[in-house]
Amino acid sequence: MADTPLKPETAALDCPTGKGNELFDAIQDPVLIVTPEGVIIDANLAAINAAHKTKKQIIGMGICKIIHGGSSPHLKCPLETFLRTRAPRVEETRLPGLFGEYLLTISPVKDCDGIIRKTLLIARELTPDELRKVDSMRTAQLAAIGELAAGVAHEVNNPITGIINYAQLLLDDSEKDSLQAQLLTRIINEGERIASIIKNLLSFAREGNQENEPIDMIQVIGDTLSLVEHQFKKDGIKISTDFSQDPCPIYGNFRQLQQVILNLLSNSRFSLNERYPTTSPDKKVMIACHLVTAPSIPGSNSIRPSLAAPTEDEKSRIQISIRDQGTGIPQGILERIFDPFFTTKPAGQGTGLGLSISFGIIQAHGGTIKVNSIMHQFTEMLIHIPASGSHHAAE
Repeated sequence: MADTPLKPETAALDCPTGKGNELFDAIQDPVLIVTPEGVIIDANLAAINAAHKTKKQIIGMGICKIIHGGSSPHLKCPLETFLRTRAPRVEETRLPGLFGEYLLTISPVKDCDGIIRKTLLIARELTPDELRKVDSMRTAQLAAIGELAAGVAHEVNNPITGIINYAQLLLDDSEKDSLQAQLLTRIINEGERIASIIKNLLSFAREGNQENEPIDMIQVIGDTLSLVEHQFKKDGIKISTDFSQDPCPIYGNFRQLQQVILNLLSNSRFSLNERYPTTSPDKKVMIACHLVTAPSIPGSNSIRPSLAAPTEDEKSRIQISIRDQGTGIPQGILERIFDPFFTTKPAGQGTGLGLSISFGIIQAHGGTIKVNSIMHQFTEMLIHIPASGSHHAAE
């Protein structure tokens, strides 16, 4: 009996799938297959397109390098660390290497012998409604951290004040230049340093002096630049500005907002010096300040920023952007940078309070502060504060 030709649909089932991976590439969401060590062993067409790379540029690379843009030498990638646990997980996260925010599903795959040798990563892009929900959750988490910081600060403030006062009493009765006097002076100095940290924590929790007045945000930035201009010039860092011709009026605290700008510029300076120890055309900071009236906030790059779309009544606000082309911030810790005492700087080079304090100040002014960053490319801090006259402005 002659062999009966297979029907087209049957033939399709019998065709080897190793060459085309038709079913794999038909999945609309980016899919990556990685080892427990985080090495990519396969990627579908959607992942390749989302990463703006070829398949050869992806296969064999570390997962953090492709979807996060890399990590700092002194910081481990949380995703690569988690993959070694061979456990499942679902999280909403920003993936700069795929240029968007996604729901990332991590699914370990067991081989026939029951051993997990690879893990399936599926990234589904978040909808605008989901983005707003994520943004609200992050704000709520930071608000809770602020309340906790305030509680801890109050508990520590009273005993440290007592320690300083008792040490001062003993110092007054001690012989000048004696060993006891030197030790008591050190106790007082260290106690005052702790008191200063507590003061910063209370500032993060939006407590303390909140004297607001009509001010021009362009003047705030200009006065701050005059403070750091010499140091930036000494480091070979160029500062470019893009300010609106008209004033950018807000109702706020001049000194507090100046502190925010100073903190952000300090971080940019550190990042640029770390990436470019000597001179470079890219060793620069770009600062922009404009009155924004459009109903949406455009992203400064192809990455969709972690910003919920503004409501219809948020049509008058001041937008400040501070962007540098320094080392960037590892994506795995991007959502933690506003936490008190968390820092991406090496040990001994940062307290981890600058951004947390800045977040508290901007929130107290009825505004938001967000960050976009890709390792070894750029970091952009984006601030929105209600303009004077808006019912959202701080009172």
